[in-house]
Amino acid sequence: MPELAEAPQETRKQESGGGPRYIKRFTLGQRWLHAVLFTTFLGLAATGLPLRFSESIWARAMASFVGGFGAILFVHKFCAIVLTGAFLVHVKDIFTRALVHREKGVFWGNTSMVANWKDVKDLFAHLRYFVGLGPKPQFERYAYWEKFDYWAVFWGMLVIGFSGYAMWFAPFFAHFLPGWALNAVLVIHSEEGLLAILFIFSIHFVNTHLRPGSFPMDMVIFTGVEREDEFRHKRPMEFARVLRDGKLEARLGEKPQTWQLTFARVIGFTAIAIGLILLVLTLTAYFG
Repeated sequence: MPELAEAPQETRKQESGGGPRYIKRFTLGQRWLHAVLFTTFLGLAATGLPLRFSESIWARAMASFVGGFGAILFVHKFCAIVLTGAFLVHVKDIFTRALVHREKGVFWGNTSMVANWKDVKDLFAHLRYFVGLGPKPQFERYAYWEKFDYWAVFWGMLVIGFSGYAMWFAPFFAHFLPGWALNAVLVIHSEEGLLAILFIFSIHFVNTHLRPGSFPMDMVIFTGVEREDEFRHKRPMEFARVLRDGKLEARLGEKPQTWQLTFARVIGFTAIAIGLILLVLTLTAYFG
């Protein structure tokens, strides 16, 4: 790309200390939100699966270990409340940025999570790249699969969340929903929840952490920063835009401390391990 070829030499130089420069990708608030999201999702998955497959040996063993299925249901509801709160905070933040602060690019543009025509072109270009029929597409701040993952959460909160609360407060919802609808929400909650678990623990894990360039774990969501050379390689269009707008220096961040990386690896690998174990248990129970 011309913008990259004309990049000033100083953007490629190392810091005076000799180490690489780091670019800020996510704010502390965004990282905390993601931490709450994946923690509560793991909690919902770890408690929802035993309820879904309550006849399985491993589900009964888990229930016996924690004090029965009632205890599992209690934790499931607690995680649901926390996740709902985090979701509402995120929605409030979106509309505050767009309507109160008049921030551009929230609902459309290069920095938006809303899909656009470029994402469609990137998808097909990526497919051609996979089979050797074209070059790798150049990505902006968010790639098409990241936007898909993002909107899957919204879909899950609306469908899985509503059906879950309808089951929880069935007497209230029975005032304006017919009986067959309450039966339907049980099926919807169960099957959509299972689909979400399978998607997160397979597709999302692979796309985010196990793909080339990120294996065995993409640390940026934990540290908030990414090495400049990695940022330029993974997000060439965003790098070119930030450089062109003269905002690269403002995006510089601190190098992650050793303890931060160690803590992030422990948390991240633990989450991945739990997810893979739950995925295996799910497939075993579903097809067994």
